[in-house]
Amino acid sequence: MDGQGTRREALRHFLRSRRARISPGDVGLPEAGRRHTPGLRREEVAVLAGVSASWYTWLEQGRDIQVSNGVLDAVGGALRLDSTERAHLYRLAGKLPPPAMTAPTGVTPHLQRVVDGWLPAPAYVVDRYWNTLAANAIARSVLGIDDTDYNYLSAFFTDPLTESRYPQWNEIAVQLVGQFRVQAARFPDDPSFDRMARKLSSTSPRFAELWARHEIRDCEMSNVEVRCPDQRILSFEHISLGFVERVDFRIMLYTPRTGANVSPELQQLTGTL
Repeated sequence: MDGQGTRREALRHFLRSRRARISPGDVGLPEAGRRHTPGLRREEVAVLAGVSASWYTWLEQGRDIQVSNGVLDAVGGALRLDSTERAHLYRLAGKLPPPAMTAPTGVTPHLQRVVDGWLPAPAYVVDRYWNTLAANAIARSVLGIDDTDYNYLSAFFTDPLTESRYPQWNEIAVQLVGQFRVQAARFPDDPSFDRMARKLSSTSPRFAELWARHEIRDCEMSNVEVRCPDQRILSFEHISLGFVERVDFRIMLYTPRTGANVSPELQQLTGTL
């Protein structure tokens, strides 16, 4: 069985298992008549979703049919799928889940524990607009990050202290704007990215210059040097990691570079916080 066949088989099992867990009474339907299997019948799911019984049967059988986001949402509603299950339904149907479906409303205590657990190296979490949602003590002290009402991209180009904090400021600026281009393309229907770009272009000539180039950059590991308040230079490898379900979140992790004698310095900094 090829990959597409495997996906369709998984779709069939998934839909059957979801309707089997719902009784007619759960959704306000009469329970008259003998049922040979538990849960809703296909015809009942079709009625609840507002589609034809034949079409829903074809969907559950994994046939090669065209399906819209609206219909998938209707089926998900009929089957009472939660946000994770709805995203899974989209993927099994061969479609990308809409970002709004899985967009979280705020950082969880678990993510705060993750960034705190990265000590003594810096770590922080940002949303799709690079607003900082969580940061550990070293990120706040060494990188100057605030985890309340703070946008990392805006601060990088508008905070006068940032350029002195990063000896390689120009190289990082090119990387950040290229990554922001890639991020904006992931959410083509979100006008906030264009508004952010216009606002930053009006306040930062360097951002305006880089944005006009329309260059893109990946999020692979890069080397970063950071100048501490006491003028010591710390060297890190920086990587940005995404989340499978929480498409709005990225976690930024800094690791002391191999061979760089920075761990004792970080331990000392941590102990003074």
